[in-house]
Amino acid sequence: MAATQPAKPINMTRVVLTSLAASSIEWYDFFIYGTAAALVFPKLFFAAGLPPAVAQLASFSTFAVGFIARPVGGVVFGHFGDRLGRKRALVTAMLMMGLATTAVGLLPSYASIGVAAPVILILLRFLQGLAVGGQWGGAALLAIENAPVQRRGFFGSFAQMGVPAGVITANLIFLVMGSIVAPAAFAAWAWRIPFLLSILLVGLSLYVQLMLEDTAEFQALQKLEKKAPRTASPILQVIASNPKGILLAAGSFVAANGTFYVMITYAVAYSTTTLHLPKTMILWAVMIGSLVSAPILPLTAALSDRFGRRGVFLAGAALELLWAVPFFLLLNTGQFPLMALALIGGLGFNSVMYGLQAAMMTEMFSTEFRYSGASLGYQIGAIFGGGFAPIISTALFARYHTSLAISGYMAVLCAVSFLSVLVLTETHKRENRQVGRAKAAA
Repeated sequence: MAATQPAKPINMTRVVLTSLAASSIEWYDFFIYGTAAALVFPKLFFAAGLPPAVAQLASFSTFAVGFIARPVGGVVFGHFGDRLGRKRALVTAMLMMGLATTAVGLLPSYASIGVAAPVILILLRFLQGLAVGGQWGGAALLAIENAPVQRRGFFGSFAQMGVPAGVITANLIFLVMGSIVAPAAFAAWAWRIPFLLSILLVGLSLYVQLMLEDTAEFQALQKLEKKAPRTASPILQVIASNPKGILLAAGSFVAANGTFYVMITYAVAYSTTTLHLPKTMILWAVMIGSLVSAPILPLTAALSDRFGRRGVFLAGAALELLWAVPFFLLLNTGQFPLMALALIGGLGFNSVMYGLQAAMMTEMFSTEFRYSGASLGYQIGAIFGGGFAPIISTALFARYHTSLAISGYMAVLCAVSFLSVLVLTETHKRENRQVGRAKAAA
């Protein structure tokens, strides 16, 4: 078979740091929307006089729009990434995210432009969803397709570390802005600053375009395709050849994604509006949980390189399921140490699943349609996991008036992912595949 390494050596340190930076800033952009949707948007972008619960649901509905757009982004950028390169797709996704998030920071309120404000907000959130739908695959493959086979989980986890990094940065900047300006000023204009800072993502995208090569595997695939060009769309190829893989990938992701957004988005609104606690208390608890859970991502991903993806993931899903009830019991105390413990446990067990997920998902698909397959599975899982988690949690509490209903919802998500991974074939020793027509060409 044709060589899979480029002529010049790969600087894995630079590749991994770039993957981490791209993922961190992209997720920061995505998460500041969730924090603002819990704290600011209900009053700012919706008609005055709406009951608080209705305004909160409307705000979380715009939050969900980003998740609906993510599979679309996975399809569009997956096709682009499988055809023209991982790097080009990643750069385009970063530019789209940076510009859309900056525009949210410039958007006039409902009081200024009326119903046009929530309409434009929804459009910008949709663009954010398209961008993050394409970004994850690019950042993950940038690291994984350049990594040694026996360390794909470890190197792939750095793209996953962008999530806690984004959460920490998003919450920290909201805490800083809330501490240096009065509440009225924060609601009037200071909330916009975190969104305007996302223009930095445009600069990073230019760095990736100018300084990095495409992945070793994609370059090898390009050489093969000079001998046997393909005509079918990558997304149609992967749907036709591996629909089970897409569905299992999606199922494996609903727990990590769904419980995550219950903990970092719904819990913020729940703590401030239901428990009547200061927003700084829950934001600090989320930050501490994210800081403690971040090192778990590469640690458990490295364990999956040695012992297999399935066993490590199943342990994380089981622990998260068992933590669903203690999470809200601790949160309901209103005592900061116990609230921080709730987030440390919840986000820590979540990281056991999430750290290895990039490697596990990409190993399920062949190189020629890997960007499409992995992105589609990931983003479908995101819709049914995190996309509606804040809305479902809000509705469950409104219906049953107890947080135990939300704990049950979290447990169901964990059970779905546990069963999905239970039936998967182990992937950690599988060679990165260029199958079918690529083998014939070789």
